[in-house]
Amino acid sequence: MDRPIEILLQTTIPTTEDDWSIARFSMLSNYLASLRNEDGKPLCNVTARDRASDLTGNDPILSTLGESDFDQLWLFAVDVGDGLTAKDAEGIQSFYARGGGIMATRDHQDLGCSINNLGCVGAFHYFHTQNPDPDASRHCCDDTQTTTILWPNYHSGANGDFQRILPLEPIHDLLRNPSSPNGIIEFFPAHPHEGAVGASDRDRHARVIARGKSLTTGRTFNLAVAIDPRQDGNDLGRVLAESTFHHFCDYNWDANAGAPSFVSEPPGNGMKAEPRALEDIHAYVRNIVLWLSHN
Repeated sequence: MDRPIEILLQTTIPTTEDDWSIARFSMLSNYLASLRNEDGKPLCNVTARDRASDLTGNDPILSTLGESDFDQLWLFAVDVGDGLTAKDAEGIQSFYARGGGIMATRDHQDLGCSINNLGCVGAFHYFHTQNPDPDASRHCCDDTQTTTILWPNYHSGANGDFQRILPLEPIHDLLRNPSSPNGIIEFFPAHPHEGAVGASDRDRHARVIARGKSLTTGRTFNLAVAIDPRQDGNDLGRVLAESTFHHFCDYNWDANAGAPSFVSEPPGNGMKAEPRALEDIHAYVRNIVLWLSHN
């Protein structure tokens, strides 16, 4: 690609200061903007925005995304179920159908369940009341500390801390980091109540690439699912389904960045204390950019 990769960072809520608006993903946006290709030119051109509504109630960018010049959509579903209209979902699906790459992420319980409106793109996300995990044994609370949040709510650690991930064999390209001691990404930012993602063993186009381990129950859970195009000739785009948007937000990269007032759990400082943790998530972000744009 001769031009920079056009990336849309998008939340599913209007700009709201005391919420997970796009301003709370500024470190991700700045890091993406800092990336350079082999010629030293910008690798990406980043547009970061919250959801807006036109006169018909649709988001003017999402509802026409298939006709846009964007190459990738990084969708942060931070709504409580009403974050995407039918027209918005249609625009995103059109974008996917013409080869656009999508990183879609959500959080615990039903937070971000508007993703379920995205057809096969949203099918890899499991929620409490919508598209629940097909494994009924997982319909129970993992995070027992924050009792107001129901399953799925896997406790990988405090906000601001890191978790040691469990890469699955064969190691996916998304998890490579030549700068790490073993060449593999070992750390993700932690979160007290991650959501659930998964893929059927019968789906040859999708596979779980990494798991986390609960600090409360010791149970493993899926962190990321990579989905390759489903049609010959790469007609469809690639998709990455992430268990929580907290892998990417400022507060989880550096707890000093602050969080909305409704966040009550005490933060940690592991991401600041262990430089390799931030290096790993940076490597992961760069890998996502390159993988989603692969032809």
